Amino acid sequence: MTPEHLRDAAGIAAVFGFFAMSWFGWAQEKPPAPWLRPLRVGSILSGLTAVGGGLLVWRHWSDGSVIDDRTGPLFGIVVGVEFAAAGLGSGLLAFRKRTDLMSAWIAFVVGVHLFPVAVILEIPALHAPAALITLASIAAVRIARTKSLAVSAVVGAATGPILLVSAALALADAFTR
Repeated sequence: MTPEHLRDAAGIAAVFGFFAMSWFGWAQEKPPAPWLRPLRVGSILSGLTAVGGGLLVWRHWSDGSVIDDRTGPLFGIVVGVEFAAAGLGSGLLAFRKRTDLMSAWIAFVVGVHLFPVAVILEIPALHAPAALITLASIAAVRIARTKSLAVSAVVGAATGPILLVSAALALADAFTR
């Protein structure tokens, strides 16, 4: 990951670990039976990564961070737009009785929002999970339909590992400083 500050690397580990756990959980909505054990293991590893990152953030809270008076508000705007887009799109999908596509929509929004986050936080490596999550969200719908699987299972089974690997890399980066 190589963010400039240890606290930022730890923060990425905590946040991505938490959300990886969430995606592994969402994938357990209606997965094929053989997927359950790997999804559960992914959830556990993600939770441990999130806790490890969170403890490092707490321990290094007073250290430097790229988030300051300039970047903080920009980051907040990007996250606000992300939440609004995810919520409005999900509302529209519910209205159209296409709740099966909500997980793909939310993953798409998450992937796209990581592009400006990478720029704001000055961490070019975040473009990789941004691209992978965006692509996974699109491919998941086609894969799910082709294989008669729940979209949420496919999206979560793809997005969870992307976030977990990114979180683990960030945690390793933080621990090696």
